Amino acid sequence: MSGLSRFLWERRDEILALTGEHLVLVAVSAAIATAIGVPLGVALTRRPGLARPVLGFANTVQAIPSLALFGFLIPVPVLGGIGARTAIVALVVYSLLPILRNTHAGILSVEPAVVEAADGIGMTRGERLRLVELPLAFPIVLAGIRVAVVVGVGLATIAAAIGAGGLGVLIYRGVATADHRLILAGALPAAALALALDFLLGLVARRWGPRR
Repeated sequence: MSGLSRFLWERRDEILALTGEHLVLVAVSAAIATAIGVPLGVALTRRPGLARPVLGFANTVQAIPSLALFGFLIPVPVLGGIGARTAIVALVVYSLLPILRNTHAGILSVEPAVVEAADGIGMTRGERLRLVELPLAFPIVLAGIRVAVVVGVGLATIAAAIGAGGLGVLIYRGVATADHRLILAGALPAAALALALDFLLGLVARRWGPRR
């Protein structure tokens, strides 16, 4: 067993615990961002005049450096503070853009002839959305969620700077002590987690996506 492997094995309990914290941060923020982004993306397809300013605002927020956003949120009442709550809010903000943009693009990508056919057989707008548009847009929407999740895994490492836990704890500790083994102890599981989540979401896309 190499020195790094032995080091990781000796700290497996801590690494697993921090990986669990990391997964919770990403899962909760992605779920909230999806619950907000998908309905909002659909709404923007019904209000074309709002699409450009809303997507433009989301792009602007995305451009804020992540550490700065964490810092801005700390003094905000209710949403801010030190700990996981602030981290989740920041991760939701960063996850919204790909989900919102892909939902908007996915709904608009549905062939007009299909929409007309749904209207022609008497579907209501709600039925058309639920039974036709969302199923056909599902691969594009899920692609946005996959991007949000993978990006969230990386950004969640920064959450350790505000006491939110996760694998960033090991990375920050390694940087502070110039110990590359600690940095790798946080970075390698984070990379593996991102790949695993992306793979699982890919399976979902193939299993429940529309058949060609």
